[in-house]
Amino acid sequence: MKKTSIYHLPSFHYLMDSEAQEDTREAYDDKQVVTEIMARCFIPTLITTTSWESFHFIGHEIRITEAMDCYGAVVWPSALVLCYFLETNAKQYNMVDKNVIEIGAGTGLVSIVASLLGAHVTATDLPELLGNLQYNISRNTKMKSKHLPQVKELSWGVALDTNFPRSSNNFDYILAADVVYAHPFLEELLITFDHLCKETTIILWAMKFRLEKENKFVDRFKELFDLEEISSFPSLNIKLYKAVKKNRRSV
Repeated sequence: MKKTSIYHLPSFHYLMDSEAQEDTREAYDDKQVVTEIMARCFIPTLITTTSWESFHFIGHEIRITEAMDCYGAVVWPSALVLCYFLETNAKQYNMVDKNVIEIGAGTGLVSIVASLLGAHVTATDLPELLGNLQYNISRNTKMKSKHLPQVKELSWGVALDTNFPRSSNNFDYILAADVVYAHPFLEELLITFDHLCKETTIILWAMKFRLEKENKFVDRFKELFDLEEISSFPSLNIKLYKAVKKNRRSV
């Protein structure tokens, strides 16, 4: 009896074709969305003494001043992904009159978009970044936002009870873009997430995967939070997560 390879069976061909089509479709969708996201950025051709970029979100041109000598003063792709998500999902994740805090705000782009969407925004970062952060937020939200954003110092894990007492933490959303990378403060970052969250707080977190440390942090994060991947951009190695605090009674 002649043997027939499974690779010649029509059903297997159909399965392979379906899987290949799905992979192709996902790759095409990823490319299309990433192209749309990156198109929101305009880099000036005219060289000036100050490095800046222009972004287009919520019907506004947002001009961001950067500092190339500091990781925290540069707009990274994860921030663009999170801004795009906030803009295109404004009905599901309504920012109007919500209390929002961004950790590791950097140049302030994400905080500016949240503010333009109507949120009460607190943008936080290290003390050495606050001057540029305040400048960007002020120039892009003044006379444009419903609520004037605040800029506050927040060093992860440091003086949290003093500067952000749990009794006054009433944040509806915590926003974070590219806060996990090769730095030695991942445990402090986790402590900060936990401290700022109440039971109903939603974390929206865009993360670029570079090293094994990122995977380990996600595993640690899942010990305290229910984590859901809501979008993925393989060409950028970026994932967008939604998280809420675990119910301590069910842990």
